[in-house]
Amino acid sequence: MNGITIYEFEALTTVDAGIASADGLHGIPARVYGWLEDQCLRAAEDGEAAWLRLTQRRGRRVVQVTSFVGVIRAPDGFQIEVLPKVGKAIDGGKVEARQLLIEMLSCLQGFRHVETNCAQISAARMPMLEVFIAEFLRTVEHLVKRGLRGDYSSRQGNLSALRGKLLMASHLRQNLFRADRFFTAHDEFLTDRPENRLVHAALRRALTLSASQSNQQLARELAFVFADVPVSTQQRVDFQHVRLDRGMGYYSDALAWSRIILEEDSPLTGTGRHSAPSLLFPMEAVFEAFVAKHLAKQLEGRLILKTQARSHHLVRHLEQNWFRLKPDLLIRNADRDVLVLDTKWKLVNGTEGNGTDKYGLSQNDFYQLQAYGQSYLDGSGDVILIYPKTGSFERPLPVFEFPRAAGLRLWVLPFCLRSRRMLVPDGAPFVGAFAGGRSVNAADAESAGISHSALTI
Repeated sequence: MNGITIYEFEALTTVDAGIASADGLHGIPARVYGWLEDQCLRAAEDGEAAWLRLTQRRGRRVVQVTSFVGVIRAPDGFQIEVLPKVGKAIDGGKVEARQLLIEMLSCLQGFRHVETNCAQISAARMPMLEVFIAEFLRTVEHLVKRGLRGDYSSRQGNLSALRGKLLMASHLRQNLFRADRFFTAHDEFLTDRPENRLVHAALRRALTLSASQSNQQLARELAFVFADVPVSTQQRVDFQHVRLDRGMGYYSDALAWSRIILEEDSPLTGTGRHSAPSLLFPMEAVFEAFVAKHLAKQLEGRLILKTQARSHHLVRHLEQNWFRLKPDLLIRNADRDVLVLDTKWKLVNGTEGNGTDKYGLSQNDFYQLQAYGQSYLDGSGDVILIYPKTGSFERPLPVFEFPRAAGLRLWVLPFCLRSRRMLVPDGAPFVGAFAGGRSVNAADAESAGISHSALTI
């Protein structure tokens, strides 16, 4: 394959830089590196999301990817696959990291049409872009099996055979000396509708993106079914005119993929106007969606999980509210807020709390959670920072207390990506809010059917 696979925050330089690929530094063709540098500069000028940044390694200027994962595709077709950084500590390496990412992506609002099991099987033998294309082709194959939908359209024409209703006046005017023609008005069943045009265009685009022989073969076979359907030339307009009539629900997944492929745009990140990357996802948002989906299933009783709450502000000025406070997750009981949670996609070191590193935690995050606690919990209760569980962060940290807010406590808890559960300490006041909410030890692992080795990413 014409490409390379790396992890978050690793760096890229030219293959002729004389630096061996090690310590998170990888060599790529000079033309691709030049394009990436150009993307860095243009993104900085336009104020776009910093999915790349210029930095230095070993005295040389390099391009470093940030906390975006997915696929970067250069104009010449060279692909850079970026996987989550936790993949470095997974026994299965890049294959398992890719499978984990696919499962996490399926929790995103605009990406829930992924068939996780099928995609994870494909991930064992394909890079990420090919997995996405294979998923798109699977949805189109399902659509074709159900049948292309069309519309009856009223048409008039001078035909060689009698169809529909003969329009006598027009027939006599045009065919007075032609007995082989009939001017008729008839209904014609046409599959030329926006939905089919868009899927056909996405199939053609997939053919140019894919380097997989199996994907290309299936794309050609499916495109043959759309031979009578013109390719969409005004995709934005066609998307605006998409109308899924009754019985057309099976079109939805194929159209969702078509939008991603044709717009070269992930559900969460715009690509800008400079041929920027396709299919990149911010891991902060991916992790938040993953935690929200599985945490909601573990709540007890009448508790509900609300995402992106926005009912409070930090200050009020001249009768106006300023600086909206938006915690990632909020747990409510009826009309009362009982727990505030914020997810952070960062690797915490649970063994380095006494030194200057302070577990690698951010002081700004603590200020943020304190403000959430004061506003949503009236300064009394529990706020939680959730980080991914790793080999260096396997258990909850001891509780943090705010000296000037005696009733407010802050907890730093790991979320196990494999068991899909947050690890809650036994003595926490909120342990009863979660089904079986406890710190996971060997006994817990056995009861949950999880091997002890699986507790660590």
